[in-house]
Amino acid sequence: VKEAKIIAMTCTHSALRRKELVELGFRYDNILMEESAQILEVETFIPLLLQNPQDGHNRLKRWIMIGDHHQLPPVIQNMAFQKYSNMEQSLFTRFVRLGVPTVLLDAQGRARSSIAQLYNWRYRRLGNLPHVAARSQFQQANAGFIFDYQLIDVQDFNGAGETTPSPYFYQNLGEAEYAVAIFMYMRILGYPADKISMITTYNGQAQLIRDVVERRCAPNPLFGRPHKISTVDKFQGQQNDYIILSLVRTKAVGHLRDVRRLVVALSRARLGLFVLGRVSLFSNCFELTPAFNILCQRPQKLLIVPNEQYPTVRQLGEAPPMQPIEIQDATHMGQFVHHFYTQNFESMKSTYQEQMKDFIAVQKESAAALAAMQVGLEEKVVKPVAKPAEDEPEAEKEIAFEAIE
Repeated sequence: VKEAKIIAMTCTHSALRRKELVELGFRYDNILMEESAQILEVETFIPLLLQNPQDGHNRLKRWIMIGDHHQLPPVIQNMAFQKYSNMEQSLFTRFVRLGVPTVLLDAQGRARSSIAQLYNWRYRRLGNLPHVAARSQFQQANAGFIFDYQLIDVQDFNGAGETTPSPYFYQNLGEAEYAVAIFMYMRILGYPADKISMITTYNGQAQLIRDVVERRCAPNPLFGRPHKISTVDKFQGQQNDYIILSLVRTKAVGHLRDVRRLVVALSRARLGLFVLGRVSLFSNCFELTPAFNILCQRPQKLLIVPNEQYPTVRQLGEAPPMQPIEIQDATHMGQFVHHFYTQNFESMKSTYQEQMKDFIAVQKESAAALAAMQVGLEEKVVKPVAKPAEDEPEAEKEIAFEAIE
């Protein structure tokens, strides 16, 4: 630690291990604090106090705080501290509120410019970095979809909208089924599972989506699981190419009325964003008007272009090669995915088997090379060691699909 030029840690770790860190006696001149707007004010000071003064002077010369006070603040579990002590205000936000001079980052390079329009109204003069217009991935259309982002109106599913199995544990089965069906459709088209994340505004809905994924997708290697299923609050600071967002509520807007949560939700996607919600409810919420006015300019029923494999050569805004299909509701999407999967099963299976063969070949080569190194035979050719039959992946195993009931 004394010789390292850069040391990385969380503020929580520095608080828990402060005594040990001070006793190590390492010195530092600069602190770079990232996601400062999401750090408790009291936690902010701990990293400043990890070295003892020398001759009565602190060696620290520079403290750089990077954050976004337009996104979610620190999470305070105690309601009294949150509401009456203003404890959720970070030191970063306090400095901004008091008018401390700041350096404004006025260009984003994460998302397509069209997706960035959904939240750039919240920022002053937010533009795009040059690579957003230059790189091909930002100019190509999303295979199988008409739009790069779309708000999808989800009505009651089996006669129910939002439900609460226990107090404040909000769930919406219709949106969960719809979200998983979109994920399955994307996987059939060839989208990598690790490029897709599913986020929602409530823990209950995140758990419900996980349950549906485990039932519909996880046992089938042709689908698998998305990269992450999480809440908006926990997903802050992360991103993915394609985001499926479930808003859950159908009776009241709930805590999405906090514009900071909406900004986080809409700004996680790089290339594609699909928002599932009750349009009549959220479009009439005054706080959310700037974003939903833009979202509602496009049709509120999902428009898809089947048989356009990922990645596509079609450019953004270019007419698709076939007439798009309008999905009416979650049931329609589930039925369509069932038939679409049945049609493409053999091609998906053969593609998967080829990928597994390549994977197994690489694994065997790695095992052989490791064995050669261990016995000191690096210069000799070692034949790949075949794995036991029980370790071989069941590439030929028939994969069953369970239709959405």
